[in-house]
Amino acid sequence: MPDRAQRWLPLVVLAAALAAAGCATVSVTGPDLGGLYTRAAQAGDAIRNPVIVIPGILGSKLEDEASGRIVWGAFGGDYADPGRPDGARLLALPMAPGVPLERLQDRVRATGALDRVRVRLFGLSIEQQAYLYVLRTLGVGGYRDADLGRMGQVDYGAGHFTCFQFAYDWRRDNAENARRLHEFILERRAYVQAELRRRGLPADDVKFDIVAHSMGGLLARYYLQHGPTPLPEDGSLPPLTWAGARHVERAVLIGPPNGGSVEALTELVEGTRFPFPLPRYQPAVLGTMPSVYQLLPRARHGRVLDAAGRPVDVLDPAVWERHGWGLAAPSQAEVLAWLLPDVADPAERLRIAREHQRKALRRAAQFHAALDRPATPPEGLTLHLFAGDATPTPAVAQVDGDGRLAVRDHAPGDGTVTRASAVLDERVGGPWSARLDSPIAWSDVTFLFSDHLGMTRDPAFTDNVLFRLLEFTRGRPSPTRPAS
Repeated sequence: MPDRAQRWLPLVVLAAALAAAGCATVSVTGPDLGGLYTRAAQAGDAIRNPVIVIPGILGSKLEDEASGRIVWGAFGGDYADPGRPDGARLLALPMAPGVPLERLQDRVRATGALDRVRVRLFGLSIEQQAYLYVLRTLGVGGYRDADLGRMGQVDYGAGHFTCFQFAYDWRRDNAENARRLHEFILERRAYVQAELRRRGLPADDVKFDIVAHSMGGLLARYYLQHGPTPLPEDGSLPPLTWAGARHVERAVLIGPPNGGSVEALTELVEGTRFPFPLPRYQPAVLGTMPSVYQLLPRARHGRVLDAAGRPVDVLDPAVWERHGWGLAAPSQAEVLAWLLPDVADPAERLRIAREHQRKALRRAAQFHAALDRPATPPEGLTLHLFAGDATPTPAVAQVDGDGRLAVRDHAPGDGTVTRASAVLDERVGGPWSARLDSPIAWSDVTFLFSDHLGMTRDPAFTDNVLFRLLEFTRGRPSPTRPAS
């Protein structure tokens, strides 16, 4: 996973504790958001689009349907401890020879966006806020989140729910989750239409705005360009139809790793240890998850180099097998025995693991190719990027002859995602020019001088997000001003 829990878990933690009803004046160091946006917030639900919040990797709670055990999202009691065989099996995805990734299903399900992380330590409960504040902040724009209302965390009174959290199994292929996002949007669209009709408001042309964080931005981009169409099993690319844009008007992407992350490679190879008291997650467990491979950097950008300074293609399965990385690492033999308890032969376990790793790497290369094609959004869809560019961020890794990795260079970013990765700057690793060269046709880009978490607390971020959601008019004609 490209960063530690403290940076990946929160979608947006904003600068102010906003009023639950969402239309009160907010005191922050910076703009008076209430004064700026109260009138727009009161314009009514027929004017604003409902918002779908898509968290990044680790941002949804996971639970085992059969046992009710928490797989991700709480760290106490009977949770799935990846340092134990049963916990590792619950968190890892299944592996089986000759079976496509999409058919390797388990009974773990996403049960909600991760509004809090719960940790039990020495008998005490510790809670770290995660996604709760972005939903409260959207309240300043008049948005009402269905999940928060049901949980009783925010009292909306009779207010209409116009904000929805898309919880998904972040371990799985992002293209696979795009199909689930499509189903989610169709369900919420029918709900919003019913609410509007009940109020006697127009309901035929319901579109959504998306606010997506980190890996959620990759999922959103795939959905916009390809709709629910999966990646073909023959390795070809799906047609570029912009099918998802039929249901979306604005996409706000926050720190998306569009060009990948060298930290994703490091953690697939070495595993990750979150801050105490969270457990260590071994490479073999993380290596079962196709989504993590989809965060790897591209070879053409030269983000991973060998000892001679030559680019290394980290999507090439032969590289992983030559260096003994990830699922194939000798150090992972015990963990593979946990994950494949019905396979007695260590050599057979290794063969199954290598096949799974090859499938995940090939799927990642296919996913990258599908997203990296130059594509102009259709009229009516706008893409808004928020990225940090003032924090030194790991940008180049070097691998020695023994397969050991070390960060060789840093570049401007937010500490997790480089600026170049967020905008998908094709000048990296290629000829430089004065103009940005990106296959993504951004409607606008906003750079903030904060780290991955800090920029989401920046009043400039809050102000600009609300402006784009409430007052940005591209794609929808402005109403005619009546004559005086």
